[in-house]
Amino acid sequence: QVQLVESGGGLVQAGGSLRLSCASSGRTFSNYAMGWFRQAPGKEREFVTAMSRSGITYYADSVKGRFTISRDNAKTTVTLQMNSLKPEDTAVYYCVVGLTSSSWSVPRNYDYWGQGTQVTVSS
Repeated sequence: QVQLVESGGGLVQAGGSLRLSCASSGRTFSNYAMGWFRQAPGKEREFVTAMSRSGITYYADSVKGRFTISRDNAKTTVTLQMNSLKPEDTAVYYCVVGLTSSSWSVPRNYDYWGQGTQVTVSS
């Protein structure tokens, strides 16, 4: 049974930083893309960032220049470094893994989802 477990969420003031981690159990994902989505209360789930299996990164315009995705060589952990956080970044953040090689922002293209971790940015 594959599981994705996120950690690192919390409360931070605007302008601060947080680092989210997502560890996979049950298998490695060397041939998969890994990434993050988020969902704020009352809003649709939205794409944040993804890294292809070859290491190419993709970011939503709203986080470009502030967030950085990385993954370890064993392809079992993906992290999201979030800097210069804004109140509008407040959401539940989900780690995702999938075989997709395009359409990075489409949720249905990802096969595995973590349970989510809350990020709250106060003004």
